[in-house]
Amino acid sequence: MSTTTTAPSRGARAAAGTADYLDQRTGIGTAVKEFARKIFPDHWSFLLGEIALYSFITLLISGVFLTMFFVPSMNEVHYEGPWPELHGAEMSEAFASTLRLSFEVSGGLLMRQIHHWAALIFVAAIVTHMMRVFFTGAFRKPREVNWVVGFVLLILSLAAGFSGYSLPDDVLSGNGLRITDGVVRSIPIVGSYLSYFLFGGEFPGHDVIPRLFTVHILLVPGLILALIALHLFLVVLHKHTQYPGSGRTNANVVGYPLFPIYVAKAGGYFFIVFGIIALMGATMSINPVWNYGPYDPSPVSAGAQPDWYMLFLEGSLRLMPGAGTEIVIGGENGFTLSLNVLIPAVVIPGILFMALALYPFIEAAVTGDKREHHVLDRPRNRPFRTAFGVSVLTAFFVLVLAGSNDLIATHFQLSINDITWVFRILFFVGPWAAFVITKRICLALQRKDRELVLHGHETGQIVRFASGEYIEVHKPLDEHERWLRVQHDAHRPLEIEPAEDSRGVRRKGYRRDKLRQRISRIFYEDRVEPVTPAELASAHSHGDHDSLGSVHQEHAAISGADVPAGDPAPTGGGSRLVAPVDQTVDDARKK
Repeated sequence: MSTTTTAPSRGARAAAGTADYLDQRTGIGTAVKEFARKIFPDHWSFLLGEIALYSFITLLISGVFLTMFFVPSMNEVHYEGPWPELHGAEMSEAFASTLRLSFEVSGGLLMRQIHHWAALIFVAAIVTHMMRVFFTGAFRKPREVNWVVGFVLLILSLAAGFSGYSLPDDVLSGNGLRITDGVVRSIPIVGSYLSYFLFGGEFPGHDVIPRLFTVHILLVPGLILALIALHLFLVVLHKHTQYPGSGRTNANVVGYPLFPIYVAKAGGYFFIVFGIIALMGATMSINPVWNYGPYDPSPVSAGAQPDWYMLFLEGSLRLMPGAGTEIVIGGENGFTLSLNVLIPAVVIPGILFMALALYPFIEAAVTGDKREHHVLDRPRNRPFRTAFGVSVLTAFFVLVLAGSNDLIATHFQLSINDITWVFRILFFVGPWAAFVITKRICLALQRKDRELVLHGHETGQIVRFASGEYIEVHKPLDEHERWLRVQHDAHRPLEIEPAEDSRGVRRKGYRRDKLRQRISRIFYEDRVEPVTPAELASAHSHGDHDSLGSVHQEHAAISGADVPAGDPAPTGGGSRLVAPVDQTVDDARKK
């Protein structure tokens, strides 16, 4: 039997030669081989971070185009372009170049709108991605640093959005800069100096647009790129988290290799995200600056709202009362402390953001848990964390709605004063109510899980015994579903040593331990223990009811339920049950 070989084509030889050249000089082959074999779990929620990444790439592509035509100058010119309503109007070169981009440059308006929509989706994807990480506990050891990196990326995305939003120098963005000036000036001691530095003198000055342009196209994107690279490096270093299920442990990753499956998926998903953003830019008008006109410090119109990610700050300012909130320190010629600006624009956002940034470290300190976690939590199994996250989101949504109180009043013909008071009350009552309700829901879902594990799913089938007794037949859970509902650890409040030792000497560090114990009670005093093997064995011992046949025969097939009678329930609840082996584990690469 003869065999024939086909000589490689010229392109194949060139590619092989190039790869060999680079590998011998950089060792890139080893890195590519290791990275290509990396296993990633398959779940739709992991795509939220990819949406943020692809939106940022879209921002870079469209931003390069816009940079070629935008003029970051506040020099005054008279407009003589194709938009008739502004003929002869005095405006800055920045606003005039924005109009030229919109009406005279081929594809300019499309690129402007793609850029703006991509910015909105970029911030939204980061926020949603962080919500997924928070509620599933993906920030736990060893990923606390990566959580901080993601938090800084969120702050930088807000800075990028605000700096870009302010560049056209129209009435809407100019009003936003005036608010920024007031917020900066409200900062004690250094506020006026920061304002002079930012605006190059008294507001509005002549330097703010060029400086914002440098921040927007150079400083912030550079930092974002560096942090995205660090974020992805840490994801690869720590391996990817995965949702709980049979076969998934902290020692493995169940999924598919990066190459070729996820490379193909990622490439296709980028074009989907880019296509949707391009479609939105082509069909949905956004930020029509020609309707607002060039910036003039004198007019401030109603119905003017910033982009959605800055609405919480606008709403906070609108809810704060003005009367009696200014304090003069040091007599008539002293320093004026503007609490009506400082509290809503600096203190409240600072508290919300710092709570978000420090939460992983607070939870780790409260639980005393120093283990590595690669399997995610079900939100219902961490009631306090889930309730806390929902309460923070509730406060955020109240502030967002308050930022549009004038539009709500005009659209629904309501009193703006009544709406403002309703939002003031909701800002304090809403997060508390959301916390209580969410925590109760989580505990109820945990109790439902216990009931399902112990008794199975209701079938609606009623059986009558010879004795006249009626029962409903329950369908037992299969081993995979049972494991999903019992595999978590039930954290308990910390137990500390007594205040005094055996000799009556007060123990050093007792006050610190006592404080940790009190906080841990807030976190874990209300809890539902997962089903233990002893409880499961007891629940499935039905005596005469076992004569029902195959349904109850399945009850006897309990993984790890052979606990001797009379033994106490083991600590850790359902984690003592043996995890079933999933067929997909055969495809998992052990780390």
